[in-house]
Amino acid sequence: SPAGGGSTPGPTARRSSRVATAPAYDRTPTSGTDNRRVEPWEMREWFEYYLDACNRHDLEEIRGLLEPSVKRAHLPSGADAWIDDLDQLFRAFPDWRWRRIQLVIEEDRIAAHLRVSGTHRGGFRGVAATGTHANAAEFAFFRLVNGRITEFSGTTGHHEILAQLRG
Repeated sequence: SPAGGGSTPGPTARRSSRVATAPAYDRTPTSGTDNRRVEPWEMREWFEYYLDACNRHDLEEIRGLLEPSVKRAHLPSGADAWIDDLDQLFRAFPDWRWRRIQLVIEEDRIAAHLRVSGTHRGGFRGVAATGTHANAAEFAFFRLVNGRITEFSGTTGHHEILAQLRG
């Protein structure tokens, strides 16, 4: 997501199977500042937009979807830490992808069951590149305020991935 200012329109624009770029897409699932007035389909569209940015490895687009002080359970807080973690992941797995299995939307929260996969082409958490294609389940819980992630908790699947890389 774009780092910094600019207007943040809401997800009312319908898209083709390819998600539009940020300026053409309203990614703020809010009617003002109260997420409780947001329809579940708007939250789903927001999440699809977020997932597309992740799958394109667009760190600036992702950054724009994060509150700068985003809290992550059991991980360093802040958008910079989140982006640094993704950058390391994308360097190690240049073809890393997330696939949505299921979403549950409730008020300002999204629960996602995802499948992650990629080919290990660079060092990852102390393991040199193996060329192994690894995959794992991921469960993520997000809280959104004004179209940005303010809280995250869940599993990253990294323990499963590391076990596959180590054989």
